[in-house]
Amino acid sequence: MADVTVLGAGIFGLSLAWACVQRGAGVRVIDPYGPGAGSSGGIVGALAPHVPEQWNEKKAFQFDSLLMAAEFWSGVEDASGLSTGYGRLGRLQPLADQAALDLARARALSADKLWQGQAVWEVLRADECGAWVPDSPSGWVIRDTLTARLHPRLACAALVAALRARGAEVVADHAHQGALVHATGVAGLAEIGAQLGRSFGNGVKGQAALLALDMRAAPQLFVDTVHVVPHADGTVAIGSTSERDYDDPASTDDQLDPVIARARAAVPALRDAPVIARWAGVRPRARSRAPVLGVHPVFKDQFIANGGFKIGFGMAPKVAQVMADLVLDGVDRIPAGFRPEASL
Repeated sequence: MADVTVLGAGIFGLSLAWACVQRGAGVRVIDPYGPGAGSSGGIVGALAPHVPEQWNEKKAFQFDSLLMAAEFWSGVEDASGLSTGYGRLGRLQPLADQAALDLARARALSADKLWQGQAVWEVLRADECGAWVPDSPSGWVIRDTLTARLHPRLACAALVAALRARGAEVVADHAHQGALVHATGVAGLAEIGAQLGRSFGNGVKGQAALLALDMRAAPQLFVDTVHVVPHADGTVAIGSTSERDYDDPASTDDQLDPVIARARAAVPALRDAPVIARWAGVRPRARSRAPVLGVHPVFKDQFIANGGFKIGFGMAPKVAQVMADLVLDGVDRIPAGFRPEASL
């Protein structure tokens, strides 16, 4: 018998299920398309913080979640026996000019206070950062130690294995039992919009590429609006586009080529690395642009965990925690901006 049924086996659904299992609940996860079938089956896996300024509940929540990530993913790996590809190796970002340098230094002072000594945001000379550093017009780069990476597909597979090892079900179809949580991504946002007669959110397509280059011990890069993420399996992910209008949600096209070209132009080590895979998927973005957590806006005796958009994997550890608090214990610690009414 299940105490909790989770509809959707993306990152929010699987992480919430794992948090509930760890507290002793019987859990069933249902997804007719299989685990990680939507945007959670991507290839980028950049767990990157917002800039340390103009602090708000969303940034604070994400900061807490990023700090929780090492223990969260270690627990998944221990239970599953599988790698998630997690590693907190930091990030480098080149600075274009003096104005960007001044802003980065101001943010370093903010990080000293806001990040509570748990991570560092600092400005370094580019020539101090090794051969992996991207071209920097100013000669300076930002280095932060909060950014981490994981491999989305490996992480979802490890979560499924961990859940099954603890007796949870992850199935394509079954009866609902216990508390019901909707973690159904873009389809769930569309369903709510249809029920309410107005938009509750939308899907934003992203395209990414995977290159054959072993930089597994190197930090992430963010350069010319592109994430460059070295993975533990000896590949490097590059992404991604943001497309509001698209015909085929799962196809890649020539919109990805400029993203690859910008990364190659900025990072000399990437210039001869072959592209070995291309990926496309649609990410769920709520109207509030924040995760949507809490009591379902249509089915008032049920729950929702949706709207991960580009930061779902980074938010997942704390999303799982606060949703398990609510579903299992009736304890509501969800920020006001994450509640469904913020997207109405």
